[in-house]
Amino acid sequence: MTTTETKKNTTVDKSRYIEGIGRRKTSVARVRITKKTGHNFSVNEKPLAEYFKIKELANRARQPLDHIESSDKISVSVVVYGGGIASQADAVCLGLARALVKQEEALKPKLKQAKLLTRDARVKERRKFGLKKARKAPQWSKR
Repeated sequence: MTTTETKKNTTVDKSRYIEGIGRRKTSVARVRITKKTGHNFSVNEKPLAEYFKIKELANRARQPLDHIESSDKISVSVVVYGGGIASQADAVCLGLARALVKQEEALKPKLKQAKLLTRDARVKERRKFGLKKARKAPQWSKR
């Protein structure tokens, strides 16, 4: 018996894919890995190179696949939103690494050593009242 989840009048079979969530700043990436013969990497229903036009960001997004051997046998589908393009690439990287660890627990030491399983918790600090920015105060005047 397979576990199913009903969402917006659609039924999704959870046994067909493995999901990992990645976050960075305000970006959230939901990464799904399925076993297929042809390698396919899509981000928001676009090919990886088309979504991340800067090559360094595309390489950053697929970095966990470079650390494993069987990357040609999986298909990756990503839904990412929020933040900027650089933080989205980092969110995809973390989500993909988490999904690969869910798929095969033996990959965890290798991905952890490459620092791909670490969540970067740095976010923009909020603005405080009485200040111009988070920490910048108005110019002090003696008289």
